[in-house]
Amino acid sequence: MKGTDKGFSLIELLIVVAIILIIAAIAIPNFMRSRLAANQASAVQSCRTINAAEVTYLSTFSVGFSSTLLQLQPPAGNAPPTSAAAGLIDTALASGTKSGYSFVYVPNSPDSTGSYQGYTLNASPTSPGLTGSDFYYTDQSYLIRVNHTTAASSSDSPLGS
Repeated sequence: MKGTDKGFSLIELLIVVAIILIIAAIAIPNFMRSRLAANQASAVQSCRTINAAEVTYLSTFSVGFSSTLLQLQPPAGNAPPTSAAAGLIDTALASGTKSGYSFVYVPNSPDSTGSYQGYTLNASPTSPGLTGSDFYYTDQSYLIRVNHTTAASSSDSPLGS
């Protein structure tokens, strides 16, 4: 090359592209693992939030636990909280999907007064292996249980044990 030529040769550009691809090959899996871990942490925190909301709902409205997650969402506009819209969780969580996890809430059968005295909550990754790898379960005992392969239940190990 002459000293007056400007620009890069094809070899120099290929070397730069190869270096970028090597860096991407290292960074992308780490990013995916961190996103998966963040989704799982969010799912556990969402289970805790729902448990706390249920305790508040039970003590505030004196009608037992809620019959759906939608009863825990904020009321419309500036309306005051009611047992139909208690304002205890955000609308995303009340919809049943948040941060790569779906939440299935099922109240126990109502008692003779029509009040629900128990519930179960399952949190499952929307795309197992991509959005999360653990499955969570909780109920009115407020203990969160985990299963690493399939939907968690009351017979699984408590989280952290």
